[in-house]
Amino acid sequence: MTEESPAAIRVVIVDDHQIFRTGLRAELGQEIEVVGEAATVDEAVALIPGVAPDVVLLDVHLPGGAGGGGAEVLQRLAAVTPATKFLALSVSDAADDVVNVIRAGARGYLTKTASGAEVTAAALRVRGGDAVFSPRLAGFVLDAFGTGLGETAAADDELDRLTAREQEVMRMIARGYAYKEVAAELFLSVKTVETHVSSVLRKLQLSNRHELTAWALSKRLL
Repeated sequence: MTEESPAAIRVVIVDDHQIFRTGLRAELGQEIEVVGEAATVDEAVALIPGVAPDVVLLDVHLPGGAGGGGAEVLQRLAAVTPATKFLALSVSDAADDVVNVIRAGARGYLTKTASGAEVTAAALRVRGGDAVFSPRLAGFVLDAFGTGLGETAAADDELDRLTAREQEVMRMIARGYAYKEVAAELFLSVKTVETHVSSVLRKLQLSNRHELTAWALSKRLL
């Protein structure tokens, strides 16, 4: 067994085809340490909190659960594993599939035509807080969340509700930073960060950090 790279990130692969999971594991770069696999919604929900991966490579269409597939995994784990990032990896390039899983909280979406090197690079970027999409899929997200001048004006109006500090906190939380990381970066206490986040969610009429990420992405703020 080779020595783990210092830059390695911990990943769980969720896909109902064992051959695909095995092939993907073999193709991922040395930066990736696969710490678990799951084949169904329920298996994923049971596994992920225990191993606390940095990134989950998540298929969109999964058996089990209430039939919600990858989006259901995201919804059921939203409040349980807030530090884990999710990257959708699916054979589907349908607009509905892309938009639904992003709305549920995924940080990106690649089709299974991506190479192992491309998936590795995308996982690293998602772990770092970026949003990553296969080129033709990004348009679906921008179309779904609105990119016109009216949306830009609305974003400006909504941002005006936030103080400068709240905007700083909002962008970091939307990028996936943990409260402790935000506190360290901005020289604040964790309690102060929590207060700012509560204020941001209230002012923007959002319910949680996943909705905040989707909102910030739709306004081109990330």
